[in-house]
Amino acid sequence: MSKYVERFNAGERVLHWTVALAFFILVLTGLGLYARSFFGYFDFFGGPRQGILFHKVAGILFAVCSLLLACSHLREMFTFDQDDRRWLRNCGGYLSRDKQEIPQGKFNCGQKLFGIFSLAATVCMAVTGIVIWDPTAFGRGLTQFSLMIHGLFFTLFIMGVIVHVYLATVGNPGTLDGMLYGKVRKSWAKMHAIKWYRKVVKD
Repeated sequence: MSKYVERFNAGERVLHWTVALAFFILVLTGLGLYARSFFGYFDFFGGPRQGILFHKVAGILFAVCSLLLACSHLREMFTFDQDDRRWLRNCGGYLSRDKQEIPQGKFNCGQKLFGIFSLAATVCMAVTGIVIWDPTAFGRGLTQFSLMIHGLFFTLFIMGVIVHVYLATVGNPGTLDGMLYGKVRKSWAKMHAIKWYRKVVKD
């Protein structure tokens, strides 16, 4: 009997890593646009002009793939039950020495909240990005407001992704396997996603 259970299919993994690659490009080019002290990052893309082009193309790719990824998990992402509320009250047990595993579905409450934030942030950054794309097409006030919102969500997104990467690797060993290979150990699933595990596996 296999020790693994499928968690993500090939399409979901391709979308996830496309989003990750686009995000990395957006961070490097975005920092170059954010402050002159980071201007040197444009050298990775052949200069400022090419860096801005990379930023625009990566922005489109990021927005489209993020929305597709969110739509594939929309129902799970917006479904909260009593166990999710317990998880939230206990902050997932991450702030306690005696961590208590609260039964969770395919995604825990923290992952759902990050997913909702990512969806909202993607929409906000896409809309403001359209305004910033051609500032002459919009009024000065709207352009300045869009720049502020774009920069705010840019910063929040970076903070969120840092936490996301930590929890998917060091914080919860074995989690990354799902996105690398599509499968996770059954022992991991029983510990972190027992309600989802019971639905997909019958031992």
